[in-house]
Amino acid sequence: MSDEKPKKIRRKLFGAPRPLKDVSIFHKMSLIPVLAWIGLGADGLSSSSYGPEEAFKALAGHTYLSLVLAGATAFTVFVISYAYSRIIEQFPHGGGGYIVATHMLGERAGVASGSALLVDYVLTITVSIAACSDAVFSFLPRELHEFKLPFAALLIVFLIVLNIRGVKESIAVLTPIFITFILTHILMLFDGLYTHRGQFGALFSDFNTNLKYDLSTIGVWGVAALLLRAYSLGGGTYTGIEATSNGLQIMREPRVQTGKRTMAYMAVSLAFTAGILFVSYPLVGVSPVPGRTLNAVLADALFGDWRFGGAISFITIFSEGALLLVAAQTGFVDGPRVMANMAVDSWFPHRFSALSERLSMQNGIILMGVSAIAILFYTEGSVSSLVIMYSINVFITFSLSQLGMSRLFIRNRGKDRKWLQHLSVHIVGFVLCATILVIISFEKFLEGGWLTLLITSLVVAGCYTIKSHYRKVEMGTAQLDEMLLNLPVFGPVNTEPLNQRDMTAVILVSAYNGFGIHTLLSTVSNFHQIKNIIFVSIAVIDSGSFKGAQEMEALQTSVNDSLQKYAALARRLGFPADYRMEAGTDVVESAEKLCKDVVKEFPRSIVFTGQLTFRLEKFYHRLLHNETAFAIQRRLQWSGITTVILPIRVRV
Repeated sequence: MSDEKPKKIRRKLFGAPRPLKDVSIFHKMSLIPVLAWIGLGADGLSSSSYGPEEAFKALAGHTYLSLVLAGATAFTVFVISYAYSRIIEQFPHGGGGYIVATHMLGERAGVASGSALLVDYVLTITVSIAACSDAVFSFLPRELHEFKLPFAALLIVFLIVLNIRGVKESIAVLTPIFITFILTHILMLFDGLYTHRGQFGALFSDFNTNLKYDLSTIGVWGVAALLLRAYSLGGGTYTGIEATSNGLQIMREPRVQTGKRTMAYMAVSLAFTAGILFVSYPLVGVSPVPGRTLNAVLADALFGDWRFGGAISFITIFSEGALLLVAAQTGFVDGPRVMANMAVDSWFPHRFSALSERLSMQNGIILMGVSAIAILFYTEGSVSSLVIMYSINVFITFSLSQLGMSRLFIRNRGKDRKWLQHLSVHIVGFVLCATILVIISFEKFLEGGWLTLLITSLVVAGCYTIKSHYRKVEMGTAQLDEMLLNLPVFGPVNTEPLNQRDMTAVILVSAYNGFGIHTLLSTVSNFHQIKNIIFVSIAVIDSGSFKGAQEMEALQTSVNDSLQKYAALARRLGFPADYRMEAGTDVVESAEKLCKDVVKEFPRSIVFTGQLTFRLEKFYHRLLHNETAFAIQRRLQWSGITTVILPIRVRV
């Protein structure tokens, strides 16, 4: 009973396990373009809440140049979006910047891009929640502002729970916020253009007059430098564009078409919103007001003479803050997926590629959330500092991705007739992204830029440390493979059926390798009373295999083939042998269930499993290696089943 109560609470909170054998599971969990736009596009669209404002403020007294920024921003959005659409075509299994950099520029560039992405997604969560809290508390009395940080932390915990339940469920909860933002901002922007349509002539006249004046005083290079600085400091506008290519795994089939359509939705909505804002600021004649966002000033100016205008203005600006809550969702959707890809490549602990019983990346979601809470309290929720920090990492990934895709099309110039067209876009994208990265890093280094570069460098260093350990372990296990995979066995093959009354060894194995053969040989050499052997293996459904029905079927076929090889080897050694297999996301629970079923069939059974043993146990070994054998042993022994762990030494 003691174990049942926590399980009921957990299932009430996170939901019941998803049925892996349901053939429609991928269809039910995947997102159509509109939902993907909400779940992944909110990050990009929400950046219109602060990106254009930063660029407009950087113009100082030269606000007429806002018209140029409108065109430059829309152009940049479409260039980066087009470039990421090509990434979707070339890398349809997702992973975005990490996969592109790894495949096209090498693993060093890949780990740098992946680490930058992970830090970026943690900061996406943090800055979005901090900005959302600022918006909410701006309408509350000052004496309540001391609760702003705890409130923000609770919002992150709320998103952690939602995302462990599942991506689709979390997006469904947040959809009304997204729709409210879209409707209110369409109303505000079109109202601004329509009610001030008579001032367009004066606006363009002022543009010509002021441009001529500036050219005569500060010169062409002065105007260009002013524009370039404002354009770069508004780089936060483009954050989130890459999210679609990173999250292709959650798209509905056909994924490439769904991903490209989602990218188009996001590009058009962001280019329209940011571009019209840049036009509306000088058209309506707004200027920064201390303690208020520029969009709030704009909304008050446009809706001020409306009936219920104050309420409409409040809903419009409140929806911006609320949309940032939806934007934080992108960090929880894509961050764990990038982490899972890196875990599969051994840059992160392998456990981060595992799926929960709800088929969500629970470990990654929790790590992203806890990290976001830590940074939230460290920065005291300062949105200005957080925007600087995460803009830098976005453009590190953008630049590496564009460079990698440029190399791809140069390499494929003989195969793709449009290679030059695609290459030109990626080169332009690289120049734009690298320029923004350099200027933001230089301008804002002392205002928080140094911290994000330091954190990213520490993540990269940690990745190399983890990779080095896994490589040493692989070398040790490779020696076992070399010695045992071609083990010479002589003598007749035992073809007898298993006897349920005989002593039976239940051996837990994974792939057919030296590790499993070592476990088999240790079992039969040390336990002479064994007459039957049954091999048990779990087809582990993780982020690498949970990509579609074909991948899951291929996984189970591979596990089944390995089990047949083990059974054949045991029969050549003179033992009646058989095997059992189960598919699942949790090795421990699945193995426990399968072993109990075998013991019911063969009552005189002993369960055997191997465990890597190091000469000197380090504190990080338990993090990098799942200690699965000990967890299975504890559960089975509690159920009265004898379980033996056989040590397998690895020199590391």
